[in-house]
Amino acid sequence: MTQYMLIFASALLIVLGIIPFVRKAAIRWGFMDLPSARKVHTHPVPRLGGVAIYLGCIIALVAFGHQFYVAQVVSMLVGATLVSFLGVWDDRHGLRPLFKLAGQTLAAGILYLSGVQVGFLHHPVLNIAATLLWVVGITNAMNLLDNMDGLSGGVATVACIFFFLLAVMSGQYLVASLAAALLGACVGFLYYNLNPASIFMGDSGSLFIGFMLAALGIKLRFPDNVAFVTWMIPVVVLGLPIFDTTLVVISRLRRGLNPLTSPGKDHVSHRLVLMGASQREAVLILYLVCCALGVIAMFLTQASIIEGYFIGVLLVVVAGYALWRLEQVKIEPKE
Repeated sequence: MTQYMLIFASALLIVLGIIPFVRKAAIRWGFMDLPSARKVHTHPVPRLGGVAIYLGCIIALVAFGHQFYVAQVVSMLVGATLVSFLGVWDDRHGLRPLFKLAGQTLAAGILYLSGVQVGFLHHPVLNIAATLLWVVGITNAMNLLDNMDGLSGGVATVACIFFFLLAVMSGQYLVASLAAALLGACVGFLYYNLNPASIFMGDSGSLFIGFMLAALGIKLRFPDNVAFVTWMIPVVVLGLPIFDTTLVVISRLRRGLNPLTSPGKDHVSHRLVLMGASQREAVLILYLVCCALGVIAMFLTQASIIEGYFIGVLLVVVAGYALWRLEQVKIEPKE
């Protein structure tokens, strides 16, 4: 446990220490998020915070992670570096969605070839498809969720807490070390990103976090349980970004818009604000939802097959109702 605390604390302190310098660099080099009709902030904000998250996580792992475990995560860090670099480029110059998608698919392929892959399906092609879909899907889901102060970083923090607890409880030290590093980096970033935010993580941060969370979900194992329970646990922990992405895709397709190229104020957080919550209240509500999903995921580790199926069906029903209810909220037209 001491090692985990060292990893967590070092990542936290590194991010806290370098964010002020990163913020100055972002202003100097033009990494600024300007206000627009589809955004909730009203003044330019630096958006290079993801670089601090990346550095804090990597340095903490290299400095305090067990060398045996560090060697196993090289492919994960290579893939995460690739998507983070694409995010940095997109934050400054902009990238076409298909180009970003190709880069994320390549990063997911690196994971698969290194052995970090979905393996419970009965055909290699299905496992490849599931791995690519999961990694690319979660990476983009965290990117889409980054639409309000403290939201994406806070959701990642809660997810890391539960991934860490689940890994420690099942003796998975590699996953626990990675989760501790990412947790410390996210907590350090939140100090500057909670409403009103003085810096945004940008795509460099949201894509990096999403990729790492997707990889952690694959690495998490529960050999004493059936495959259904094993794959269901990371899906539940990351249920909110999955739900938000599903809502946005359905909503935009229903309105005849391209989900990849038609950004707007149509996310869960925006709809909660339109329903009467303040921005801080909306973010807090979503934090609580993530906590509830994490508790359910921990229960699933001990659930029987029947209990697992029952909870799965119940979550699908609740999510379906929430999708229908939130879709009734009238979206503000883009200016």
